[in-house]
Amino acid sequence: MFQSGVQSSPTILVVDDEPELRALLAEYFGRHGFSVKTAANAALARQMVRDEPPGLALLDVNMPGENGLSLARWLRESQPGIGLVMLTSMGDAVDRVVGLEIGADDYLAKPFEMRELLARVRAVLRRTLLAAPAHAIEAEPSLAAPSMPPAPPPPVPTPAPHPATVIRFGECALNLDRHTLADAGGADIEITPAEFDLLALLARNPNRPLSRNQIMEQAHNRNWDVFDRSIDLRIMRLRRKIERNPDKPEIIKTVRSVGYVFVPTPP
Repeated sequence: MFQSGVQSSPTILVVDDEPELRALLAEYFGRHGFSVKTAANAALARQMVRDEPPGLALLDVNMPGENGLSLARWLRESQPGIGLVMLTSMGDAVDRVVGLEIGADDYLAKPFEMRELLARVRAVLRRTLLAAPAHAIEAEPSLAAPSMPPAPPPPVPTPAPHPATVIRFGECALNLDRHTLADAGGADIEITPAEFDLLALLARNPNRPLSRNQIMEQAHNRNWDVFDRSIDLRIMRLRRKIERNPDKPEIIKTVRSVGYVFVPTPP
């Protein structure tokens, strides 16, 4: 059920045409105490908002059909108190300016750091709560104090793992010191140095979608041709080694129009 601000936990509506990203955001925000609803397009989002408005909407700018800017304009007019955060795979300043002019509260370009998105969402929700009319707060005592999870302190950069750190990739284990990958029984799985670098990069960025350019620059420390598809081939080979079903990956997922994301297995 959507929550317009009087329930115990704020609801976020994620509107994006990429099913993998919708699922990732729903799972991530759900782990941090939010109720999350998703919509694949603007038409479905409009109907869901009419049924019960959320506290905040995460809108993809570049969707087929009605785009996120048009939907944001309608949301701002029909739900003045809703929080609006725009997402886009383009770094186009024009989209950003238009989005802010029509009433978006914040804007983040894909690929983004999940912790940064979480911090921005919490900040927008705090601002929208403070901007609520005083009589509304008096009428609903539960609004006197934010019901959302408390904001964390500014994130402290995490140092590179040392000493030996083992990262789980499903049933496999990557040892960052020994540069080895082992299966569930502890036997070594043969991987190339480039494949290890790619797994190590993913291990340092769990739940963070990485573009191919980011992978090329950070995992290989060199400038590759932006049309080079070797990253896709390496991902395919790694999936054959670590995924239970490489055709339906659960650990290294594809985020369409962005790149790839490592989804750690819950403990």
